Amino acid sequence: MKIAIVGTGYVGLVSGTCFAEMGNEVICVDVDTEKIDKLNKGVAPIFEPGLKELINGNLGKSLFFSVDIKNAVEKSDIIFIAVGTPMDSSGNADLSAVYNVARIIGKSINNYKIIVSKSTVPVGTTYKIKEIIQSKLIERESYVKFDIASNPEFLKEGDAINDFMKPDRVVIGAESEIVSSQIKKIYASFFRANERFVIMDVFSAEMTKYAANAMLATKISFINEMANICEKIGADINEVRKGIGADARIGYDFIYPGIGYGGECFPKDISALMHMSNLNGYKPEIITSVNQVNKNQKKLFLDKILNRFGENLTGLTFAIWGLSFKPETDDMREAPSIFIIKELIKKNAKVIAYDPKAIYKSKALYLKGVDVLYSRDKYEAVNDVNALILLTEWKEFRSPDFDLLKKEMKEPIIFDGRNQYCTFELEKKEFEYFQIGKK
Repeated sequence: MKIAIVGTGYVGLVSGTCFAEMGNEVICVDVDTEKIDKLNKGVAPIFEPGLKELINGNLGKSLFFSVDIKNAVEKSDIIFIAVGTPMDSSGNADLSAVYNVARIIGKSINNYKIIVSKSTVPVGTTYKIKEIIQSKLIERESYVKFDIASNPEFLKEGDAINDFMKPDRVVIGAESEIVSSQIKKIYASFFRANERFVIMDVFSAEMTKYAANAMLATKISFINEMANICEKIGADINEVRKGIGADARIGYDFIYPGIGYGGECFPKDISALMHMSNLNGYKPEIITSVNQVNKNQKKLFLDKILNRFGENLTGLTFAIWGLSFKPETDDMREAPSIFIIKELIKKNAKVIAYDPKAIYKSKALYLKGVDVLYSRDKYEAVNDVNALILLTEWKEFRSPDFDLLKKEMKEPIIFDGRNQYCTFELEKKEFEYFQIGKK
């Protein structure tokens, strides 16, 4: 099938590349000429395990990159809108890019197409896309037929290729069985045995994406709140987590205590869901609390450092292990590391940071202009520091050489924002060790 993907961000690039891997002819389009030039040379703009290899394996065969949206629309049977919907100043999703794409489609459509919203958009947006396309067709005095659908994505950064190739489910919101059956054909090759299609109306499909992310964010904030209570009363959240996770109704996924969720999706989608609810006359009590607990979690972790060293950090040096909001990605959007590092520097601390993948984006975007030193190696980063602060649970941080750490560090102190290490082992080696959810 001939597919156009408008937007080569995280969702669009992964989706388009995986569709191409299954033999579809895919044109990925973006207005960013520099990004498209790099993609045409096989250079991926993001780090995602396996993505670069898939791009290079299909480039020029079934996968093409272009800045010509009109041409991509004309040549395709199905068009996926996968542009960004960042949070605006009011906390709602900024839909300007989505609507601009809809206008271009309306000006360019030349025969029957299915227009699919893959961007995360507030409920009702897909029908607004339909209205915009129709208005442009009327301006052109054209009577080309088209259909719309919603097909939200559920990709985990760091494991997105696997998620797309072996999906738990594919949610399709459509107005007719004919439309949903056409979209099902695209995904049929991803299911070897059992189909996992969930067909519903468009409004419900749009809402499903927000509900799924809100549920996962709730689990994260819940376990962090339990961790905070554990600290106060003397319980150990690491043990509590084992006890509740063994219950099949709860499970172990997304109940790891830490410094809160980050990334592009959860913060933005929780905010947009609150905004939608309030606009429609409903105050979302649980979601509002989830959001507030997450904001507080970074501050509470910072307080551990300040309680140990004082408010004025002049003359002190801290090593940061991990900049990305989670491992296996270079994405730093809403990463807790940004807040922690900026606050430490505000209090006159010297900061040395190391991350396996995110250093370039930190320098160029998220901590641009901030006085951070960067290290090429995790052990080099801890040389003569007063404390090590672990913020991202990359695999290479799981079993470090603690004897070497102690030798390199000025003071053997570790603040662990991901509860990676064994308290007993570190106490034997005479480290001061601070975790989340344990006194």
